[in-house]
Amino acid sequence: MRSTNEVASAGAASAGACLQASEFEKGNERLSSGLSRPVVLLFAVASGLAVANAYFAHPLLDVMADDLGIARATAGLIVGFTQLGYGLGLVLLVPLGDLVDRRKLVVGQSLLSVLALVSVGFSTTGAMLLGSMAAMGLMAVVTQALVAYAASLARPAERGQVVGVVTSGIVLGILLARTVAGTLTDLSGWRTVYFVSAVLTLIIAALLYKVLPAQEPQNKRMSYPRLIGSLFTLFAEEPVLRIRAIIAMLIFADITTLLTPLVLPLSAPPFSLSHTAIGLFGLAGAAGALGAARAGRWTDRGYGQRTTGIALALMLVAWLPIALLPHSILWLIAGVLIIDFGLQAVHVTNQGMIYRVRPEAQSRLTAAYMVFYSIGSALGSSLSTMIYAYAGWTGVCLLGAGISALAIAFWAATLSATPATATQAIGSN
Repeated sequence: MRSTNEVASAGAASAGACLQASEFEKGNERLSSGLSRPVVLLFAVASGLAVANAYFAHPLLDVMADDLGIARATAGLIVGFTQLGYGLGLVLLVPLGDLVDRRKLVVGQSLLSVLALVSVGFSTTGAMLLGSMAAMGLMAVVTQALVAYAASLARPAERGQVVGVVTSGIVLGILLARTVAGTLTDLSGWRTVYFVSAVLTLIIAALLYKVLPAQEPQNKRMSYPRLIGSLFTLFAEEPVLRIRAIIAMLIFADITTLLTPLVLPLSAPPFSLSHTAIGLFGLAGAAGALGAARAGRWTDRGYGQRTTGIALALMLVAWLPIALLPHSILWLIAGVLIIDFGLQAVHVTNQGMIYRVRPEAQSRLTAAYMVFYSIGSALGSSLSTMIYAYAGWTGVCLLGAGISALAIAFWAATLSATPATATQAIGSN
């Protein structure tokens, strides 16, 4: 319970600091002074908690599957359905940030997330669980609405840095979700994880409504069908979006190839670890995520391509120590730290680049980009558990290394196709 209390305390402390900060201007005007640190922290905490809801199940697949009669070979469907809902939310909900008041949007989605979390906790059949997980994934896209919201409020010269901090909260939420979920499951069962998160999400929704400014969109006259259709237009017109979206698909397929089946070898002999112990592996990744938070600043200074290449290489190298898990868990810890560092560095760099184009369409840019994240996550989650069932941990590691190598090859092949405006340094004014 300690990890959960720390999350709650962080949210409360962030909100307290935010309430003491200078008030935001009302109406449509953007904050001339940019975002204060306490407000950026609140964005990060809210985003981290929202995305954690979609990742709590990773270390719990075995116990959830056994409780509801789902075969372990297909337990990856629990995560797959979550990502399916997430993908639908990216297309249908995230673009609304360019059409309606973003504060109302994020608060409304947070409240609906509470209902979905409660439904997961009360699930009594496999079908009910899968449907509830899909609904929870649908609402978890509030994370991306928060990223676009923060980016739109930040000064241009600080946008990459702000996105980096908020995205750090997201990646930490993904990683620490394993620790919190494992601890709570060992203490009082897997359902407690979702009930506790429902309470915390309700608190965060209240804080967001209290602290964040209303933000009227610039596209109020655009119809919803036209808004959704413009996702395809953006994807066709913006080469940096196409390139970075495909890179996102590959890196998130890579990380879920690791995280989804990880509980299976660690909970089985000779390790036979508890869910609390398995969840602690997220802490190793958290250290890497904290270090990678500077990636947004590097992108602002014009080092986005260099950061991407180094980070992708680290993700490939990480599979070597990960493959040595049968020899020592220490190898796995080193590999998790490296691969998570690389993941966040690439992800932050991707977003820093795409937010430089079409400022009036930041929510739609986020949606189009993150659809590929969802596709990659769903593929990695579903394929990795099946590969593990037939080829063991070695098969999983070969799959992950292959995805990493493909990501490097694609990045190298598209260097010349990436517009200079997406990679150059941004001035301070």
